Amino acid sequence: MKRIAIYCGSSSGINGVYRAQAQNLGRLLAERQIEVVFGGGKVGLMGYLADAAMSAGGRVTGVIPGFLHIKEVAHDRLSEMITVETMHQRKSLIFSMSDGFIALPGGFGTLDELFEMLTWGQLGLHRKPVGILNVNGYYNSILTGIESMVGEGFLKIENREMIQVSGDADDLLRKMENYHAPPLPKWIK
Repeated sequence: MKRIAIYCGSSSGINGVYRAQAQNLGRLLAERQIEVVFGGGKVGLMGYLADAAMSAGGRVTGVIPGFLHIKEVAHDRLSEMITVETMHQRKSLIFSMSDGFIALPGGFGTLDELFEMLTWGQLGLHRKPVGILNVNGYYNSILTGIESMVGEGFLKIENREMIQVSGDADDLLRKMENYHAPPLPKWIK
């Protein structure tokens, strides 16, 4: 993996552990010479992640729609900033630039991006690893909900297993490096 998309909050949350783990992930990716691709914001976890990666000598590319750039939430010290017109273009470009995806804690936007990548993987549109850095058990209730989807017959076990989860960034990256996508659905072949 040479580039990983990071999805995370434009807020920092109420617990300092979220900020600390975003910074840790940014440093770790820089040390491994893995480029960060993200939404381009300077606020919240996005800003902490980008700053830490840049401070550790990493390469960071932001992709931001023009309407957010104008609102002055765009990071101004990245390796590269790409401005697009729409959120859909942003998501598509981040997808095409990345070899894998990691969700840190965040809100609706983070969940939207995470579940879109899982859905695309389920449909065979990509074979890239999708990880959740489960800082402070933040995603526990969502993971329980996913188990309920399996139990109720709305999600296959092999699709649930597409999600790589860890509370430790180094462990999560190891899991993603060793990821093997499930077989393509029969209707795709």
